[in-house]
Amino acid sequence: MTETLEIGLPPIRVSLRRHPRAKRMTLRVSAADGTIRLTLPKRGSLRAAQRFLLEQEDWLRAQSAKMPTRIAIEAGISIALEGEVFFLESHHGSRVTFAPERIFLPHSRPAGAALAAAIKARARVVITKLVQQDCAALGKPMGKISLRDPRSRWGSCNSEGNLMFSWRLLLAPPEVLRYVVAHEVAHLSEMNHSSRFWAEVAGLMPDFEPPRAWLVQNGAQLHRFDFKAP
Repeated sequence: MTETLEIGLPPIRVSLRRHPRAKRMTLRVSAADGTIRLTLPKRGSLRAAQRFLLEQEDWLRAQSAKMPTRIAIEAGISIALEGEVFFLESHHGSRVTFAPERIFLPHSRPAGAALAAAIKARARVVITKLVQQDCAALGKPMGKISLRDPRSRWGSCNSEGNLMFSWRLLLAPPEVLRYVVAHEVAHLSEMNHSSRFWAEVAGLMPDFEPPRAWLVQNGAQLHRFDFKAP
């Protein structure tokens, strides 16, 4: 069971995590969704945690104020997808339907879950094509591709050559998705971030620096859309 504490008014909710190797308390605010987590030594007391959080209350409120406003997926908002902006509307059909500048959401299903599934399906097609292209360029076999919604990374490559990507990358400009694919596929040759690795990335996408910088500066904005809101 997850331990939590609340401090101040309006209350700030903090998740507690005990770590056997932690020597002191550490506080982290997720850039993805603003979740606050306090890591405690294994035997750290809740009273000490409460005092520590009260001391950090001003800082926590300042950090929370910087977080992107969460946007629930519903009819009446706009969302960028593959570099185009779509207005969301509700309809009586049973599926998400794409049209020029419009996405129609089924009235009978939760809008966020329905749209997330549709975006994930589109992401699989787009990402698979890019991975195939880059694997062919490197002369490397393509492993399994999985799509997830992680908070702290946009992609990964494991020692077996399997690749993982965040489907939220479809909300970013196309060149940003292109960069992340090139980055992860380059790991099939170099499982590190050495100069040889970056040379592989540049070979797959010569102008990768601008989209890389965009992701560092704006990546958290992709998490402001709440696909799980009721």
